[in-house]
Amino acid sequence: MKTANLGVLFLIELAALAAVGAYGFTRDVAAPLAWLYGLLGLAAMITTWALFGSQKAVHKTRGATRVAFETVWFGAGVAALALTGAYVWAALLAAVCALSKALAVHWNQ
Repeated sequence: MKTANLGVLFLIELAALAAVGAYGFTRDVAAPLAWLYGLLGLAAMITTWALFGSQKAVHKTRGATRVAFETVWFGAGVAALALTGAYVWAALLAAVCALSKALAVHWNQ
């Protein structure tokens, strides 16, 4: 179960990235601007994860700071899904994030 949860954690990271990228790329604006929104959204998500969220992060977050960071980071993915009208997927991502993160804390992952 612990190994499966690590896989789920990785998949929800990818889902949050995909949601933010898709939100930017599908805006009802000129194509170059939509590309810019999509790429900037992805760049912001990747950069913040590399700086604060990854195992090799430059600025490791712990405790309440980690909870706040992950709430905002994964919340961005949930919000992006909701803003595109995918409310069921947004709710599913939020539920899977909450359950998987709770298990990760319980198992010290």
